Amino acid sequence: MIYQALYRAYRPQTFGEMSGQQAIKQTLQNTLLHQKTTHAYLFSGPRGTGKTSAAKIFAKALNCENGPAAEPCNECETCKSITEGSNTDVTEFDAASNSRVEEIRDIIERVHIAPSNARFKVYIIDEVHMLSNSAFNALLKTLEEPPAHVVFILATTESHKLPLTIISRCQRFDFKPITAAEIMERMRQVLDDINVNAEDGALRAIAQAATGGMRDALSMLDQAISFSGDELTTEDALLVTGAIGEEIFYQLAQAIQAKDAGAALSLLHQLIAEGKDVGRLAEDMITFFRDMLLLGTAPELTDLLELISNGEQFKELAQAFHSDELYRYIDILSKTQQEMRFSNHGKVYIESALLKMIHSGNQQVTTAAVDPEMAQKLAVLEQTVRQLQQQLASGTVQQAANEPQTPARRAASAASRSAKVPTGKIVEVLKAATKSDIQMIREQWAGMMQSLQRSHAALLEETEPVAASEIAFVLKFKYEIHCLMASENATLQAGLSDALLQRTGKAYEVIYVSEESWLEVRQDFIRKNGLGNQKGQDASQQSDIEQPASAFMEEATFEEADPLVTEAEKLFGKDFITIEEE
Repeated sequence: MIYQALYRAYRPQTFGEMSGQQAIKQTLQNTLLHQKTTHAYLFSGPRGTGKTSAAKIFAKALNCENGPAAEPCNECETCKSITEGSNTDVTEFDAASNSRVEEIRDIIERVHIAPSNARFKVYIIDEVHMLSNSAFNALLKTLEEPPAHVVFILATTESHKLPLTIISRCQRFDFKPITAAEIMERMRQVLDDINVNAEDGALRAIAQAATGGMRDALSMLDQAISFSGDELTTEDALLVTGAIGEEIFYQLAQAIQAKDAGAALSLLHQLIAEGKDVGRLAEDMITFFRDMLLLGTAPELTDLLELISNGEQFKELAQAFHSDELYRYIDILSKTQQEMRFSNHGKVYIESALLKMIHSGNQQVTTAAVDPEMAQKLAVLEQTVRQLQQQLASGTVQQAANEPQTPARRAASAASRSAKVPTGKIVEVLKAATKSDIQMIREQWAGMMQSLQRSHAALLEETEPVAASEIAFVLKFKYEIHCLMASENATLQAGLSDALLQRTGKAYEVIYVSEESWLEVRQDFIRKNGLGNQKGQDASQQSDIEQPASAFMEEATFEEADPLVTEAEKLFGKDFITIEEE
């Protein structure tokens, strides 16, 4: 007789034999008992969680000669033929290998034919997400309004790939991963039936490696039995599954706690030499430190441990670690696991993570040991904090702390605004100020304003160029708020620079300043440079070469002149204005 794999030989034949999925089983059984079955079902969930098995059991219970019943009898000819796969009214269709529209059309053509020997025709379409778009479109109408004697059961591991039009026409059941306890219980039933003894540690290692899939668990159990014989030990199960034993983790945790990098790296290299996968190693280490965190914070919840079986042995070790350290270890390993997916040097990443875990806890201790002065400051600071906490508790600090709060904020706000005045840049412009540059900018200012965006021109409406050098000029704002808005508007600055470059041929740097700040900076510059006496000097005494100081003083005098004259000179330029006194 040909040997049959355990996951096939022990596939559940009734809802009672299924592991987990209690809510789904109860719902399906109630619909059978009350004869409220619908025309289409969608079973979605991870691999090995019982989707196809549930579909076959449901098909048997629906067509059982003694039913519809909550459980199939598995003794009548209909149940037996469905179990054997020979019943022509129950069709199991693999969409992964029959994804074309032609195969779906064959189903659609046979749908309207009445069942030959059963009550309902049941179509089980496995891995339905593999169907092509045209196949989905062909199935759509039949799935929505099939004949009364037809039931569709769609099974998939990737429901997000299904069109919403398909999902909305089905009654959906989401299968959850099977818990480790349920997997272990099922494996014990199988081992009892085949007369094989196994240690609990071996079953736990297989259940942990199966990650919620019963088919994976029974496949690994089958492989472990073939390796070990009639007695399945924990070491054999660890070797077959590639998992790591508790003792190695205990030694590794001791090395990390003792900050012994040599011992930790030696254990790591030993595991890698034995063929352990570094990705699986990182995953198991995360689970181990999660169990250690659970033992340290809630030692009574030993039923929730996944990797550690002997909680008493690890409780003392768990107490030696602070919870913050365990959180940090899990975080380091999680990040390492993510980075390893995109690299071919997984060994380097896991070594680096191990060293980081060992050295990351030394920072606080070394700081206090190496720098006694810092430790003393920390002690003083802790004492001050305790005193403040006592004063807050008595209510003596609260009133004093609340009074200066608003003035302090206002002062800080005022200080931050006044700090934005570019005094240094303005002084540099004043030192190199020339009459020709300021005149050229003023002559082009009105035309340049028309070329700007309306919002930008509105913001610059009450501005005036007051001093200019060959590379920069100072733009005075009447209101400080407009100055702040313009200095923070990068789009306005770029548009202004482009307009100046097009009209003057020079890439001037624009320096923004409010009128009040400009007067202060200008007055301070005149005082420091002794330029106040130059106002009364005869123009004939000055050199024919234009001097920056004299140009600046002319502009200063220009600002103090008659407002009418000032406005006329702004419009037409000084060279075209002649003042006649009556």
